[in-house]
Amino acid sequence: MEQRALVLAARDGDHDAFAVLAGQALARLDAVARLILRDADLARDAVQEAMVKAWRDLPGLRDPERWDAWIHRITVNSSIEAARRRRRRVVEVELLDIDGRTSPDAQEQVLDRQVLQEALASLEPEQRALVVLRYYLGLSVPEAAETLGIPLGTAKSRLHRSLLHMRSVVVGPQRAPAPRPGVQA
Repeated sequence: MEQRALVLAARDGDHDAFAVLAGQALARLDAVARLILRDADLARDAVQEAMVKAWRDLPGLRDPERWDAWIHRITVNSSIEAARRRRRRVVEVELLDIDGRTSPDAQEQVLDRQVLQEALASLEPEQRALVVLRYYLGLSVPEAAETLGIPLGTAKSRLHRSLLHMRSVVVGPQRAPAPRPGVQA
């Protein structure tokens, strides 16, 4: 069954169709929530809340072709709400399995990944959500803005500030190149 037919069936109350849709999206939604929240348990809770909200609000989805963007938006908003509820920041370091053969390249990759995770974790949830939508899900800036329900200009400036902040975390403020007038990063 194609996705459009599943969405229409689920919108009409078909639990099995919704289960298929949810199952197809679950891994990607969990990954998005984990990147935003930096906590596996909170991410699972946020995705579960998003699925409940999606089931409840599905009759209001006008365009079945927009299912993916719609469910991503609900998940991102649920993740941001969970981050706001949580007052403290949790830093999660994900350890990669190494098969015993440690090479300088493997060590560098682990270090690079850790530095990138720290830079991402240093962002506010709204900024992190935008970076995740743009670079993890591969959405264009206008698509990411639409998913988050923010104006395009806000998305562009928020993404620019987020990337500058991440760059300063990665290379350090003393080594970060100064922006040149008239040149955008």
